[in-house]
Amino acid sequence: MIRRVIQAGHPNLKKPNKVVKDLKSPKIRQLIKDLRNTLYKTGLIGIASPQIGENYMIIITHPRTTKARAFGKVDKLRIYINPKIIFKSKKENLIYEGCGSVGGNIDDGAIFGPVVRPAIIEVEAFDEKGNKFSLRCDGILARVIQHEMDHLNGFEFIERVSDLSLIIMEPFYKKSIRNSKEQRENCKINKIEYKKL
Repeated sequence: MIRRVIQAGHPNLKKPNKVVKDLKSPKIRQLIKDLRNTLYKTGLIGIASPQIGENYMIIITHPRTTKARAFGKVDKLRIYINPKIIFKSKKENLIYEGCGSVGGNIDDGAIFGPVVRPAIIEVEAFDEKGNKFSLRCDGILARVIQHEMDHLNGFEFIERVSDLSLIIMEPFYKKSIRNSKEQRENCKINKIEYKKL
């Protein structure tokens, strides 16, 4: 089922999220399907369970070319249940982010803003089959994982923008930022190191 992406101000975006205890329960399986369907329908590259009003520790990522984003290397669909970031590099970079919960599902209504985050991260989580894994990555994959993890901790990306005067709407993002040298370089995925644990 395709679900509505709730918008900033909705109380579910600030509620604590539950650890998933039964990874194979019908409810969790259906929730993962709904997240996947909603991700593709909305053209997002990542989504967190609270964004569809379900307060569980689940995120999905799939960096790919969309209406708003253009990439070199992309990644496959990944599901992270009970994720934890266990490493963040000291090196940081700036990427303009957008969000389905900040006008991102409204034509030309999405807001984009510059956010500085660690360039490389490592996350541990369970996949939809209950297998534990770790993933060390950079580029837009590292960025979207951190962005979605923020949702699990009750933050929207606009709370990470240090200079609010630099927030722009989607048409201006596409025209001046999306294909800029810095944005393309910082979004480039060079590292994907996946391990089963």
